[in-house]
Formats: sequence, structure tokens, C-alpha cells
Amino acid sequence: MKTLTIREAREGLSHPDLMFANDDEVIVTRRGEPVARILPIKPARPKFRSLAAFRASQVPLDPPLSQTVADDREDRC
Repeated sequence: MKTLTIREAREGLSHPDLMFANDDEVIVTRRGEPVARILPIKPARPKFRSLAAFRASQVPLDPPLSQTVADDREDRC
């Protein structure tokens, strides 16, 4: 954890990638009291690895949806 004063934070904000890149957490203080905490962004996880993985995770319908649609169409005629 890195601690910075308000002045140091203002001076470093022109290059935040250099200032905050290697730290897990940065505490900004004013007159020795913490006023802000800067945390790294967690990378977003993809919801599904691929379409094939998504399809494999789905439970097959019984009866198949195509049969349900065909039965519904027959009932309407």
C-alpha cells in the first residue's frame, strides 16, 4: 500500500499509469488524515468461454422446442 499527500497526487495525475501501476492500493491523505483510496480495476471475466461451452451448459428440453412449436401450429389450423 502506497500513501500520498494531496499535493503528490495532484502532481502525479498527469501520468496516472506510471503513478499507480505497480501498487495494489493508494491512500491519499490531507494533513495526515486519509481522504481517498485508489484501488486497481479487476479485469472483467467473460460470462462464457465460447458459444460451444454455453451450448454444452444448457439443459436440453423435453420435448424439443421444435416439436412444441410444430404442435402449437397444428392446433391453430
